[in-house]
Amino acid sequence: MTETSSKPLLLIDGSSYLYRAFHALPPLTNSHGDPTGAVYGVVNMLRKLLADYQPDRIAVVFDAKGRTFRDDLFAQYKAHRPPMPDDLRSQIEPLHAMVVAMGLPLLMVAGVEADDVIGTLAMQATAAGLHTVISTGDKDMAQLVDSHVTLINTMNNTTLDVSGVVEKFGVTPAQIIDYLALVGDTSDNIPGIPKVGPKTAAKWLQEYGTLDNLLAHADQVSGKVGESLRENMHLLPLSRQLATIRCDVPLAVAPLDLHRQSPDVRALREGYKRMEFKTWLAQLVEQGEQCVDATQQVVIAGDQPKQKLAAEYVTLAIRPPRMAEVLEMQEQLSSHYDTVLTQVQLDTWLVRLAQAELFAFDTETTSLDYIQAEIVGVSFAVQPGEAAYVPLAHDYPGAPDQLSRDAVLAQLKPLLEDATRLKLGQNLKYDMSVLANYDINLAGIRYDTMLESYVLNSTGSRHDMDTLALTHLDYKTVHFEDIAGKGVRQITFNQIALEQASPYACEDADITLRLHHAFWPRLRAAPGLQKLFDDIEMPLVPVLSRIERNGVLIDAQMLHRQSDELARQILSLQEQAYVAAGQPFNLDSPKQVQMILFDKLGLPVIEKTPTGQPSTGESVLQELAFVHPLPKLILESRTLSKLKSTYTDKLPAQIDPRTGRVHTSYHQAVTATGRLSSSNPNLQNIPIRSAEGRRIRQAFIAPPGYKIVAADYSQIELRIMAHLSQDAGLLNAFARGDDIHRATAAEIFGVAVNQVSSDQRRSAKAINFGLIYGMSAFGLARQLDVDRSSAQEYMNRYFARYPGVKIFMDITRAQTAERGYVETLFGRRLYLPDIKSRNGQRRQYAERAAINAPMQGTAADIIKLAMLKADAMTAHSSD
Repeated sequence: MTETSSKPLLLIDGSSYLYRAFHALPPLTNSHGDPTGAVYGVVNMLRKLLADYQPDRIAVVFDAKGRTFRDDLFAQYKAHRPPMPDDLRSQIEPLHAMVVAMGLPLLMVAGVEADDVIGTLAMQATAAGLHTVISTGDKDMAQLVDSHVTLINTMNNTTLDVSGVVEKFGVTPAQIIDYLALVGDTSDNIPGIPKVGPKTAAKWLQEYGTLDNLLAHADQVSGKVGESLRENMHLLPLSRQLATIRCDVPLAVAPLDLHRQSPDVRALREGYKRMEFKTWLAQLVEQGEQCVDATQQVVIAGDQPKQKLAAEYVTLAIRPPRMAEVLEMQEQLSSHYDTVLTQVQLDTWLVRLAQAELFAFDTETTSLDYIQAEIVGVSFAVQPGEAAYVPLAHDYPGAPDQLSRDAVLAQLKPLLEDATRLKLGQNLKYDMSVLANYDINLAGIRYDTMLESYVLNSTGSRHDMDTLALTHLDYKTVHFEDIAGKGVRQITFNQIALEQASPYACEDADITLRLHHAFWPRLRAAPGLQKLFDDIEMPLVPVLSRIERNGVLIDAQMLHRQSDELARQILSLQEQAYVAAGQPFNLDSPKQVQMILFDKLGLPVIEKTPTGQPSTGESVLQELAFVHPLPKLILESRTLSKLKSTYTDKLPAQIDPRTGRVHTSYHQAVTATGRLSSSNPNLQNIPIRSAEGRRIRQAFIAPPGYKIVAADYSQIELRIMAHLSQDAGLLNAFARGDDIHRATAAEIFGVAVNQVSSDQRRSAKAINFGLIYGMSAFGLARQLDVDRSSAQEYMNRYFARYPGVKIFMDITRAQTAERGYVETLFGRRLYLPDIKSRNGQRRQYAERAAINAPMQGTAADIIKLAMLKADAMTAHSSD
């Protein structure tokens, strides 16, 4: 026996891990609704094994289709197993393709199981002087363990050598077959001996050594288990045969043939994209692994191979290493990037920009805060791969001479303010606001790739440039952190050397242009989406920019006084809570609250956290408040503390010293339904139902000579439902100007409108809004605090009175399941891949979203149109 390598042969039980990953992980899907969890789990395991062992020789072994010799031995073999779930079956071929693309030999042999192929290879490897590591979760494999063969289970990070087998099973590896024959296997339907469990089997084998010796002394085994042994000993020969892993399977390959190959980067990239494994895709692009053709790295012995193979197995010739495609692309791009340091260079680019039908534009600044940001430089792109960066304010030691910022911006101003010169950008609202700080009114904004991506698919991915480039161009951009650092050591752009700053800035403009070329044909192919982009989203950009820069005026002194008052109220609530609890404790500590409520006071545990601890969440405290005063005090304290920290303390600190106002950021490309969101600070979530929340709103004031006007639509989503469903009852109620909740209550409860009680109106309101949010009878029952049958009865009456609503809901669910998306009245799409999920919970959530999205999305579109019309009707006042 000759030692051929110090590295072990790595044999992977692919079928075992496929099943375990499928059942261990949540039902993951990509944006098209295709299940991906099993593929993800197995590939993740493979990546870890490759990193840990760095094997030269490896194979991933799967069960082949069809019957095996064990089925011929025992017709009921594995008969109790349910059919393979469709969500698992659909992942087998993608997983096989992924394994091959990773450069790993894949083996499937007809007539035997993966265990038998692995056992044969392990025995051959020992004969060839190789140590073998078998990666599996199958206990049957323990029979293969010896001084040359080890098992590893990556699911629980355990390793089994000879001593490990003894410790785990109580028998040696040589006794495992006899052990399995005695115990049997319910999953494989191996009979075994009834009433004999692992402890009894181990005890017998420790005493008698072998199954044959046990049977020779069967009459000496006492008790009922001994009777069971004697009555069923005829089953043992078959059980032993079924449990024995064959180590003599004829194979077309030998262990020394199982070379790990270089990955097929192109195939891996396509697989990762299809499965939407975005982190791995980013790593793949960044690492720049070599690309080879791995289409023939499959062994299907005893079956017809999917590709033509030389004999039954083809090893791959390793191609010479070469630069990764992404690095080549970056090199090609950077060779066409200009750093503009002279007036002559700038003049050349000014001519090119003036002649271009469209150019991409971007600013590099000192801050993400558009009010505080100072321009460090600007970049342009006129053709894919042709871009320039004009540095204006890099001030690090040794920085080269740069053109005057004021002079360059003065030369750019006519071009940037010319509405006939079309511009393109990524989140141009930010650039527009920054330029306004320099008295430049950016005009001619035609395209924004962030909004193009958002309109095409609001939930398909994030809409930042780095993510979009990776997703749609297979291109790994240089991230800001790559050149500026992270955390407290991060430097601002003006401190970054031009050797790094210029390619980064040019890439921003260039990739933005490339993304537009990828997105725009898709938008043009969908006229409804293009109209949404052209008529709503793009015109809203300058409107939002002006709203943000105008900011809001607040009375800081009023908020300071409210903070003091809230502090006193919180202190009072804490003291009351201490009395109710019988001791001081931290009301903001879930652990201490948990101890007081459940350990000391013995209140009932209503819900548990994912870690199994009693929950102290808001819904739990609300329910417990009915049985004890302490939960209500904790809730009130939490509410006031949040108001104080989020608004009365924080808002005054966010007043900009130059403008004297608070400036939020409104986001067009965040929510799934098209609704605007707000951050830094969030001005859309200030409470209005509590007295304290209304007082905070009073701190928002108008300057002298102006007034603040609040406008809202009345029951807009219900009106949209009436329009979309064309239900005669709802339409007539709105046409008459009825109180829609009172009208619904009259219909459902069978009383005259003037006899509807306040409780009935409240219930009708919950039903009206609950149903358009897709609420179930169970959810409605909780909302109304009634039993489920009563809630179902209310729903039945509602749909009987408003049949058009039920028809609309049914049609919407069916259309969404067929198309994969639902549309608003203005053509905005919300893709819902889970509408086809076999997981009931995920599918029901998608069905509820399909009903709700047209209402929420259409309401959002109407609000945006109203903003556009209001802006057009008024002068653009800075106040």
